[in-house]
Amino acid sequence: MEIADKFNPKTLAHHFDHTMLKADATPQMISALCAEAIQLECAAVCVNPVNLPVAVRDLDGTSVLPITVIGFPLGAVPASWKAEETRRAIGMGAREIDVVMNVGLFLSGPDGLRGVAEEFSAVVSAAGDIPVKVIIETALLSPESTKIAARICADSGAAFVKTSTGFSSRGASMEDLASIAAGIKASQNSKTQATRIKASGGIRTLEQALAMIAAGADRVGSSNTVAIIRDFTDLFAAAEARRVKK
Repeated sequence: MEIADKFNPKTLAHHFDHTMLKADATPQMISALCAEAIQLECAAVCVNPVNLPVAVRDLDGTSVLPITVIGFPLGAVPASWKAEETRRAIGMGAREIDVVMNVGLFLSGPDGLRGVAEEFSAVVSAAGDIPVKVIIETALLSPESTKIAARICADSGAAFVKTSTGFSSRGASMEDLASIAAGIKASQNSKTQATRIKASGGIRTLEQALAMIAAGADRVGSSNTVAIIRDFTDLFAAAEARRVKK
């Protein structure tokens, strides 16, 4: 069975974080984003912290979660700042947190690995019951480093390992997902079964999205969700029509 055969348009949309993180996003654009996500029944809407109040307001009473980014897009702020940003975002109504790893610290050696582990744990602790996704920016990492970063994420209790910000040299790749899955599997945390994968960055077509889900992504972050789900709806309708004719 092909991956497309496992979904209908609504169940596929449940895998998407409908995203708008560009600098020129206006409140009106965020409201339109939320309306699209509600209509499609996406998992969540992901926006910058300044736009979070609009998303919280517009998504109130729906199944779509308002989520925001922390230390975005570079991750180059102290762990204590990320923890404080997390607490403030949750106080504003965020129901998931996407935090960017300090990549420079991670790449600096053994002390850096301990440093990012402490950073992840601080953010997870600050978030409490709110799920945390750690963006490890795979474009800047080797496959082995990606595996190590994913293992540390899982050890910290992060709910998701996320591939990319979408602001680096490339987005998610199939190799990234394989390395992340291997890292999660290698974790010593007994709760690693709960750590999932979010693919993001450069996912603009239905083919790309389905490939990422087939490779193990439980969530897909995209600013092109509407077109992707529209294309799948057309595909689904054509398949249903063929079934009726049989």
